[in-house]
Amino acid sequence: MQSTPDPAPATTAAAPRVLTRGGLRTLEFQPGLIQSEMCLADPDRLVLAYARAMMCFVLFQPRPAHIVMVGLGGGSLAKFCYRYLPHSRITVVELRADVIALRAQFAIPPDDERFRVVHADASRYLAGLRAAADVLLVDGFDGDGLPPALSSASFYADCRRALRPGGVLVANVFSYDPQYPAVLRRLRACFQQRVGSFYGIAGNNRLLFALKTSPGAPPSPAQRALQRTVHRRGPAWGLAHRVLARWTVFRLRWPGQLGSITK
Repeated sequence: MQSTPDPAPATTAAAPRVLTRGGLRTLEFQPGLIQSEMCLADPDRLVLAYARAMMCFVLFQPRPAHIVMVGLGGGSLAKFCYRYLPHSRITVVELRADVIALRAQFAIPPDDERFRVVHADASRYLAGLRAAADVLLVDGFDGDGLPPALSSASFYADCRRALRPGGVLVANVFSYDPQYPAVLRRLRACFQQRVGSFYGIAGNNRLLFALKTSPGAPPSPAQRALQRTVHRRGPAWGLAHRVLARWTVFRLRWPGQLGSITK
């Protein structure tokens, strides 16, 4: 979900809204709060900055065998991974049937041997997984923001158990969410402090990257680089991180230009 400049007031859950304006189609759960956006001429392109930022998981897991996503929305990340990570199997867990029903409007591919959408409560679904995923993308929101069930200590413990060794969790959290400090503490406690974020990479969307390592194992070069990002602040770093996200997506879409990131 893309954040607005200021937090929207909490409301009860409403039916999702699909709006088509010009060459863009958007999905909203509240008026003006864009959950997903699709370019009609290029449905697999990542339009929103936060979605591009979430793809930075390939810096730590360049060739994941299995990607699990929490929250389907308009399917931006699911479609991109399906097309540009051809060696990956993708499972998307979505709570709302009315969101899944919109998949044709957002050009989300049908289920096949590599791709499937599961209608389930993600907190319960992940509790049943053990060392099953290389990448876990948590981008699930309700009308009030990040649900408690998707930000509790027990949920993050289940996420860690669901990841294989070396796996990466990416959690989308709004920086203005009053629960953000607590979410960060829970993630750090669960993932042995192997948690970082790229400052300013997607506006008010704070993307938290958590890496699963064996107890007592020394951090890898990629893990040390992630740890250092926690202390990098300021406009220059924000710009650098946004360029990093665009560069990552560019290399996935056009690997022949600069060499494939997934080789």
